[in-house]
Amino acid sequence: MKEKLQNLQKTALKEIFSAKDLKTLKEVAVAYLGKKGKLTEILHGVKDLPAESKPIIGKLSNEIKVELEKAFADKNKEIENLEIAKSLNEEWIDLTASGEKYEYGHLHPLTKTQHEVENIFHGMGFMVADGPEVECEKYNFDDLNIPATHPARDMQDTFFLDKKPDVKLGKLVLRTHTSPVQVRTMLKYGAPLKIIVPGRVFRNEALDACHEHTFDQVEGLMIDKEISLAHLKGVMAEFLSKLFEKEVKVRFRPGYFPFVEPGLELDMSCTICGGVGCKTCKHAGWLEFMGAGMVHPNVLKAGGIDPNVYQGWAFGFGLTRLIMMRYGIDDIRVLNGGDLRFVEQF
Repeated sequence: MKEKLQNLQKTALKEIFSAKDLKTLKEVAVAYLGKKGKLTEILHGVKDLPAESKPIIGKLSNEIKVELEKAFADKNKEIENLEIAKSLNEEWIDLTASGEKYEYGHLHPLTKTQHEVENIFHGMGFMVADGPEVECEKYNFDDLNIPATHPARDMQDTFFLDKKPDVKLGKLVLRTHTSPVQVRTMLKYGAPLKIIVPGRVFRNEALDACHEHTFDQVEGLMIDKEISLAHLKGVMAEFLSKLFEKEVKVRFRPGYFPFVEPGLELDMSCTICGGVGCKTCKHAGWLEFMGAGMVHPNVLKAGGIDPNVYQGWAFGFGLTRLIMMRYGIDDIRVLNGGDLRFVEQF
């Protein structure tokens, strides 16, 4: 038995060392160390040997098994290294070539600019508020000093929902501006108050390069004692200067909005020419930016705030229009169009 084991050892080692590939090496391993392998059969027969031979043959068998397993492992590693070296020699690799480019998603310019606007106003102490996009007539019109008989309702063609009107709240509409959140926030938090309200709004517009039925606005509201338009002018000059990363001046012009009194239009100095005059600003040096004014007493009352104690101002500008002006986009429809040729530019 001892001589048989030694002969098996020599034969197995010879076959291991002569193997040229992993397939052949695996076949040798199965032939000797598999469940039905030659060495396995000998190990199974140890139990039938005389008692005095069992320790000697058993020890020798285990030693040979360990040696063969090590030889298989070493040869396996050697063949793998040879195959890797062979593939490297056969394949040409340019170590100076750039790696594979992976496409990553990114924020839409609307989302990116909204985050910037929120961060700037947050730094000035404003809270970011939100409200429902499906609104009721009470908050969208009535509480903003726009009753059903007011001609200002004609300025905002509305998408009404086919639902039975509520006796107190009126019909359901897709909100035509973010202003309803003013009243909702006043009722919830009272005064003093400093908020901005970014969000989507909807109007039944005839679509063209400058008009879209779905677009984004940013509403602003500040209520406190002894608040004036001077505070509004300072806040907007600071906001626009930070957003455009250059000094931006603002000016007021008279304007009409039913929820403010007095109402005004706010213009910003042209960011292209710096106020000198160019084609963008029609050589005026100014760009029309937003509507604003002192909050109407009726709106303060609707929000549960005493207009004899508190006053404030409100503003609203088109975030969509701001992005068009900022990036030189000449068609508002591409912002919500989903065309990857446009989106991938940002």
